[in-house]
Order: sequence, then C-alpha cells, then structure tokens
Amino acid sequence: MIESTHSSRERRQVEAVRTSGRATVLIIGAGINGISTFRDLALQGVDVLLVERGDFASGASAASSHMIHGGIRYLENGEFRLVRESVQERNGLLKIAPHYVKPLQTTIPIYSTFSGILSAPLRFLTHRSGKPQERGAFLIKVGLTIYDTFSRDGGVVPRHRFLGRKRSLAELPSLDPKVKYTATYYDASMHDPERLALDVLQDGRAAHPGAVALNYVEAIGRSGEGVQLRDLETGTEFTVAADVVVNASGPWTDLTNDSLGEQTRFMGGTKGSHIVLDHPELLDATAGREIFFEHSDGRIVLIYPLKGRVLVGTTDIDADPREVPVCTDEEIDYFFDLIHHVFPSIPVSRDQIVYTFSGIRPLPRHEDTAPGFVSRDYRVEVDRSGEMPLVSLVGGKWTTFRALGESLSDVVLGLIGRGRRVSTAGRAIGGGQGFPRTARARHSWLEQNLPGAGDRAERLLTRYGTHASDVWQFIREGDDAPLAGGDLSTRELLWMVEREHAVRLQDVVLRRTSLAFTGDVTVDMLVELADAMTPLLEWDAERREAELDDTRTLLNERHGLDLPALPSHQNG
Repeated sequence: MIESTHSSRERRQVEAVRTSGRATVLIIGAGINGISTFRDLALQGVDVLLVERGDFASGASAASSHMIHGGIRYLENGEFRLVRESVQERNGLLKIAPHYVKPLQTTIPIYSTFSGILSAPLRFLTHRSGKPQERGAFLIKVGLTIYDTFSRDGGVVPRHRFLGRKRSLAELPSLDPKVKYTATYYDASMHDPERLALDVLQDGRAAHPGAVALNYVEAIGRSGEGVQLRDLETGTEFTVAADVVVNASGPWTDLTNDSLGEQTRFMGGTKGSHIVLDHPELLDATAGREIFFEHSDGRIVLIYPLKGRVLVGTTDIDADPREVPVCTDEEIDYFFDLIHHVFPSIPVSRDQIVYTFSGIRPLPRHEDTAPGFVSRDYRVEVDRSGEMPLVSLVGGKWTTFRALGESLSDVVLGLIGRGRRVSTAGRAIGGGQGFPRTARARHSWLEQNLPGAGDRAERLLTRYGTHASDVWQFIREGDDAPLAGGDLSTRELLWMVEREHAVRLQDVVLRRTSLAFTGDVTVDMLVELADAMTPLLEWDAERREAELDDTRTLLNERHGLDLPALPSHQNG
C-alpha cells in the first residue's frame, strides 16, 4: 500500500470527518450509482458522506462499453420496464449531459430474414440461451419497432431504418458482402464515463455543505458506535456513526456486507472485457457508427469509433469479485474473430491494440440463468436488524444512474423521515449546463469564454464542458507550461489535484484524462507527470518512485501495455 506524506485538501477533509464522527447517511462505494445517490441526497439537504476505497468511478463504472443505451436486447428478456426507463433516461442524458453523452448511429448487420422466430419465444419464456441461433430481419424489425415506441420524446433521436444488401454495402463498403440487410437506429455514446461521474459528484458537493465525498477511504467494519473507516493514504482508522448506511459497492456488495458483519448472497456478476485499437482502416470502415451485432455464439457484441480509436467488446463471463478482472488472450482472439465476422477484408493484429480493460458487472445472483439473460435491472434490499439500517443496492447500469439515484434516495429519505424537495429529472449535470449544441454556438462560446486559449480551447471544452471557462480562468492565474505532449499543462494538473481530488498518478492518467485509453502513455510521460505532481502533493522521493512503479505495473498488468522498466536514475 502506498503511504502519503502530504496533507492535501482531501486528507484535511478526511480529518474533519474523523473529528466529526457523524453523518446522517453514509454511502459506501463511489461508482456512478453511489455518486448519483450522493448527489440526489445532497440536493435534498441531507448530510451525506460518500467513501470509496479507490478513486471515484474507478471500479465497475470505469469498465463500461462507454454506452448510454436503451438495451434493445433486453426486450427478449421481457424487461419492458427497464427498456422503457433506459430509453427515457438515455433521451434525458442527451439533454442534461450533452458534453459527454452524444447520439450514436448504430447499425446491425443481418444475414437472414426469418431466423430465430421459433427460438426467440423459447428464450423469452425460459431465459436459457440454448443453441445459439441468429436473429433474422423479421425479429429485429419487431424489436426496433417496439424500441421506437419507447423512444418517442420530441424527436430526440430518429426512428430506425432498414436497408437491403446493395444500399448497405454502399454505405459501409467494408461490411461482409454476404450481409442481406442492415438495420440502423440511434442510441448514445458516453465519451468520458469517469469525467461524467466526477461532474455528478461535484454537483452533489456544491449542492449542500454537509455533502462530503472521500476517495481512498475504505469501510473495514461495523460496531455499535458506527462504521469503521480506514484512510488508505495515511493508514488512519476512525469510526463514523450514521442514521442509515447505504452499500453501493456494485459487484463487491456481498463482500462489503461481510466486512460490516452481514452475510448476504445478492450478487452474481459477470466479467466484460474490451480492447481499444489504433487502426485507421477499421476506424474508416465504421463510418462513425457503432456496429452492433450477434456473434456466432449468441453474444451481442460491438465495434465503434471513439477518440480516434476503435473500441471492441464485450464478453460476458461469470466472475469472482475477489479476483482482479483482466482481458485474456482468449478474449482478444474472440474479439479478432468477431471483427473478421463483420469486416472480413480488414486484417487486425495484436500490435494495433493500445489499451485493454475489463470489469465485473454488478448483476444479481443468477444461478442457472445464462449470463446474457441475467436481468440488468436493479433492486434495493433493506436490513433493519441492526442499530443502523443497512441498505444494499443490487444491480444497476450506467444508463439509468439518475433514476436509480433518485429511487435509492427515496428509500433512504423514507428511513430518515425526510421528504423530497427537488427532483434531478431534467437538471443539467456539471459542464452540460449551457453547453453549445451547434457548430455556430460552439464557435461563439469558445470565443466568449476561452479567450486566448487557441488550439487548447476545443480540448478544454471537450474535457470539461462549460466548466472549461472556470478551468481556463484558473490556468491564466499563474505560470503555466505544457505537459504530456500538450494534452495537459501544469496549471490544469493543479486544477485536477485541488478541484477534482486527484490523489495518485493513475488518477490523472486513467480517469482525469484519456491518455491511457488512447494509447498515448509512455514511460517518459509518466516521469514527467510524476515530477509535476510531486510538489503539488508534497511527495517525497520514495512516494514518487512508488507512484511511478505502481502506475506502470497497473497499466501493464491490467490494461495490456508493455511499458519498459523505469531507468534506475529516475527511480530515486
């Protein structure tokens, strides 16, 4: 474990919480659903403490397919309520978080007309996968028609359309020539999940002075006095009493409950892996669309362009939350096979992979149900047997985080005898407030709010939304120098440390920026960033070395990089 020598704002906040020893509501787990609940309760004026053993949104929330989608495939599971809610939330996020959530044209290649008509009702009734059988045009047409009925919301996204082989290949020339049809509809992509989560978190902090969120603080036990917490940066342990404890730790919910002295068997998560390719030919072949289809094993998979790269995913494999998920060689072979299935003329190789990631979905325990048929819906379990009611969140996904946070918050408000005073529906998130939606509006906004930013202006608006104006003002208040090849700067890094609670080098490389995701990280860049963070966080030589070693090891072992060892003179 890394030990810190600094006394940053974050650690001073930990000390304040330790001294107080009290919160009305304690939320354990700062993935997107814990963060959303934190924001909602803060808006109701509730004193709420959110703790996370890692960085904010660094667990399951950081391993998503970067999608905000209605989940057309959940129709086959009979989850109409979830699909309706998901489509409504997708449409809502396009409006309230337009800086990170964008419409995404999605195309399904189809190889038959009537395939699956007999097997689909059986899957619907039994939730067993059986022998994989491709869904034909008729079934997909039925599904998209139902999907469109859920999507009616002032024309947020266009309705679906079908094309035959000739027109399909005219639009996507690299597509498998054996395709019979394509179906095209719209969902949404989420360009920066971790930054979206951070915006939701910052909204909660700003809503109420009694709303406090701490990263690198772990819940380790429970006593009559409260929940025992450990600051992983300093090793300090302390107890916080609360009227209600909320366990929002995702796939680790049962493990967290166990540490609190409660035995539960709620969770049965599955592993999903992805690869990111630097592959211009494949990028061009997608024509800016997500390619979404059923592979030969019945698994729904995707290929889509993001940040000048191509994201390919995902697998659905039963997983143990006590083990660290990594993308395996077998999964990479699977991804290459599915690329060849859709774009047979485009070669891919391992040296084109710039990043891999894998996470565990927070799915409910599913016994014999096939992973693809496990419900993506959520439920709330309440245990009132102890002095502090323990509320456990089971399930949940990125698309529905706002509605889930409101629903979970309502349960908590009921337990503490408080009423709701505001809804988050339609409420802009962070830098989505006043975000320019047209090219002309964007140009005008940049000129008015980022004067003198030059070619940095677009990058700042993309990274922060309209909060870019605050960041740019902060940057101009002191001496500034470029970092990471110009993707970052010294003052912007200070902003990330002071305002966005970056505590470790990996926080910046993996979550405050896209440097790792796009494959732009080098050893020299890590050294440069560590050197810049050292005075900001008062690291000594040992801490600086540990940060470099830990981040390099993490990138190599968890994310498929092959960064060489640090030169000895830079290690001390």
